Amino acid sequence: MLDQQPKSGIWRRRRARRALVQAAYQSQVSGLPLAQIEKDFLEHSLRKGDKAFFSDVFRKMSAQESELDEMIKPFLDIPVDKLDFLERGVLRLAATEIQFRHDVPFKVVIDEYVELTKIFGAEEAYKFVNGVLDGLGKRYRDIELNDRDP
Repeated sequence: MLDQQPKSGIWRRRRARRALVQAAYQSQVSGLPLAQIEKDFLEHSLRKGDKAFFSDVFRKMSAQESELDEMIKPFLDIPVDKLDFLERGVLRLAATEIQFRHDVPFKVVIDEYVELTKIFGAEEAYKFVNGVLDGLGKRYRDIELNDRDP
């Protein structure tokens, strides 16, 4: 039997991801120190969110930015630095979870970040994000695709 998070845990993660998208965007446009951004979100935006998850993903994304951009690059038709700030942040966050958070199925990662792109991104941006994340998931989490019962 699969270990499943209680429903409240799912909502706490969802709130954390929403804050992560906002923090990733802010980190690109504000010039504020990453530690300050993280602190502000932990203190003010995540009263009901999964703070440990937020910190883990935000810190890994920040520390592994170039590696994440290299992961994303093969699925793009433009350079990573030409992406919209929101889309770049979403793709880096999702790539962080795909690469470092194997406790989260990649299809959950895709669904969550596509939904967040629908909320925060340009009108059709979610389609682009979905395509890139599908490619990332298949490349870096192929074990999940091959590990199914027939």
